[in-house]
Amino acid sequence: MSSETMPSLQCAVPFAESGSILLGHGSGGKLTARLIEDTIVPALSNPLLATLDDQVFVPIGSERVAFTTDSFVVTPIFFPGGDIGELAVNGTVNDLAMGGAVPRFLSLAFILEEGLPIAELERVLASVRRAADRAGVVVVTGDTKVVGRGSGDKIFVNTAGLGTPRAGVSMSARRIRPGDSILVSGTLGDHGMAILALREGLELEGDLVSDTAPLHGIVAAILDAFPDVHAMRDPTRGGIAATLVEIASRQRVGIEIEERAIPVKHAVRGACEIFGLDPMFVANEGKLVAFVPPEGEAAVLRAMRAHPLGRDAACIGRVTSSHGGTTLVRTAIGGQRALDLPFAEALPRIC
Repeated sequence: MSSETMPSLQCAVPFAESGSILLGHGSGGKLTARLIEDTIVPALSNPLLATLDDQVFVPIGSERVAFTTDSFVVTPIFFPGGDIGELAVNGTVNDLAMGGAVPRFLSLAFILEEGLPIAELERVLASVRRAADRAGVVVVTGDTKVVGRGSGDKIFVNTAGLGTPRAGVSMSARRIRPGDSILVSGTLGDHGMAILALREGLELEGDLVSDTAPLHGIVAAILDAFPDVHAMRDPTRGGIAATLVEIASRQRVGIEIEERAIPVKHAVRGACEIFGLDPMFVANEGKLVAFVPPEGEAAVLRAMRAHPLGRDAACIGRVTSSHGGTTLVRTAIGGQRALDLPFAEALPRIC
């Protein structure tokens, strides 16, 4: 590989132990998990926070409301298939949808760097409006702050989302059981490789385009077909590997995955081979993974494949009662390896 094609990836975690925040703490790897589980959650401990799902259902009077929050620091802010504005709306909508909630309202807060062209902010706002209209949500409140030149990176976005629960649906990682089928809604690694290719000026045959999309529509189709889905997640930072390892570890179940069954686009696989990356560890922004009782697998796959966002849906594995806390991958050549997270991704600032 020539120096022109070598990626200028950063070492997001120069040391495994540090008394300071490292870039790797935001990557979705082991450092992120440690920061959340060892520092943040203990300091703020309460029963609602302890669920650690993508959203929480909070009681307000006699009603329950789904609530989530997220922040977006992706660089560059415009990329093939989307931009930071669309990403912020879709990401928040998807966190609500992973609990089966119907997204309703969003807040939107901007941290702007001095010197950002107004035209770029207007472009992001137009994208936010289009994405919100597409998702059927309304931006109802927000905030704007400006930091000095060099104290930020163009624009950071923080969101919060409110949604209404879907009747008869109860999805949480705590409901995952041995025997559950593990289904993905489509090809993995699209978003992360689109960002990396843009940063590195990589040109490959085939499209490398972010998969950012609102998932509440496909979630509704799935739940109409089979309401008793145990859990859903959108595998963003750290890819599907982070999702599976986290669930196996926290729920003390075993997970077994078939590498051959994982759908990956040829362009994404080629880019991963060039950069020495595994598609399972690469971020997604428009895919979901569902944990479904075996009797619901066929119905859920049919519902996924009938939806425009689920045409490449596949069953990639099972939850087991053996090797609790561990995720195993059966490789394409018939071997088996334990799936573990790096301390940090080689690609920070991905969402």
